[in-house]
Amino acid sequence: MRTPTPRNLLIVVIVALGLWLWHRHSAPTPAGSRAPIAAPASGTASIRSEGSRNTAPQDSLPREAHDVLRRIAAGGPFDHRQDGSVFQNRENRLPRQPRGYYHEYTVETPGSDDRGARRIVTGGDPPREYYYSDDHYRSFRRFDVPNEGAAR
Repeated sequence: MRTPTPRNLLIVVIVALGLWLWHRHSAPTPAGSRAPIAAPASGTASIRSEGSRNTAPQDSLPREAHDVLRRIAAGGPFDHRQDGSVFQNRENRLPRQPRGYYHEYTVETPGSDDRGARRIVTGGDPPREYYYSDDHYRSFRRFDVPNEGAAR
């Protein structure tokens, strides 16, 4: 029997690591458990877990977010073609839901030449859950909206 070369060992380690990461991201969340929203990036507000009803007050959102919430409740119009599109939650920072459950909306960033990093993500149709990200989906804060159930 031949002794494995360092190159072959490296390939085996990379394949094993890839399989482990794939399994970790594709494993279903057990029924009844709540996935954490995200660990806060340094310098951001604390993130509450999905199971917590102590959600961030809507008043803690930037002024521009309130206009977006009014537009979401009214069904538009929106400033960006991506607004209202399906948010795929690829990083699994929000609780797992079927594709199409989450939708994203741009929150304008004063002085930015592009869409910026601020977003509101809604869950459900009509929206029942609301999340705010000020770091382009690296972390989220859940918040409640009065008169939940407004049509999207």
